[in-house]
Amino acid sequence: MRSLVLFFLLVWGFSVGADAPKRSDTPVRAAFVMDARTGRYIGGYNEDVQTQPASLTKMMTLLLTFKALKSRKIKLSSKLRISKNAASQQPCKLGLKVGEKITVRNAILALVTKSANDVAVALGEFLAGGNENTFVYLMNKEARKLNMKSTVFVNPSGWKNPKQLTTARDMAKLARALVRNYPRYYHFFATKKFSYKKASIKNHNKLLGSRNGIVVDGIKTGYVAASGYNLAASAKKGKRRLIVVALGGETAKQRDIEVDRLLKKGFSRKRGRSMSEIIVLRNKKSSRKG
Repeated sequence: MRSLVLFFLLVWGFSVGADAPKRSDTPVRAAFVMDARTGRYIGGYNEDVQTQPASLTKMMTLLLTFKALKSRKIKLSSKLRISKNAASQQPCKLGLKVGEKITVRNAILALVTKSANDVAVALGEFLAGGNENTFVYLMNKEARKLNMKSTVFVNPSGWKNPKQLTTARDMAKLARALVRNYPRYYHFFATKKFSYKKASIKNHNKLLGSRNGIVVDGIKTGYVAASGYNLAASAKKGKRRLIVVALGGETAKQRDIEVDRLLKKGFSRKRGRSMSEIIVLRNKKSSRKG
């Protein structure tokens, strides 16, 4: 695994040691607003600063799951067995025991709502012939295809690891790929509640739903102490769809407020209006016009 990570670091040529901006400078550490149809940059700040993705990593695990479903290599009814490695993962988790089975459909829902680390690893092993390291290789290979130049994955769950890094820009690219390339399965991200073994599991994404004509229908939240509170969100208003990624909120509420603000600003943008009028920053020096 170590050699794999070093390989991607050398090939992509970016620095692991870059210091993230302080949260006091901006509402969150980094943000990126993208037009989902064109992939065009609309606005943001610190969008190329690296940080740990936390459970946003699971978007890649799910993308590879959707890819296998689309190619009919697996079915939603297919069952995966929980290995000792998967069962030993740290929370959040479903708490499945070694040898238990779960369908691909329920595994997807467990990742979308509970953000279950044990199920993320089990999915990765299932898709890669039982080998988590092989799945991590596939994650990084797919990241290269999506031109995620500043991202390295080291596990399928997003569990804390200083070598697992990404940027707001790269996470927006990943979110866009899920929205555009897998419309048959993207709807899973809109799931607000998942029932499993008599337990009712709520989605961590509190922005899901409609407000002020803006409909948020995905994608994923994430948190580890090193990254802060992360969120990739996709929303529609009329015929337009935007993707907003916010990384490094001090609280989930602060992160959600900033994503909501950026969505409103992004959808209010008119042709000819400058980016500086749309994305208002607390620290204007960190802004990027595009």
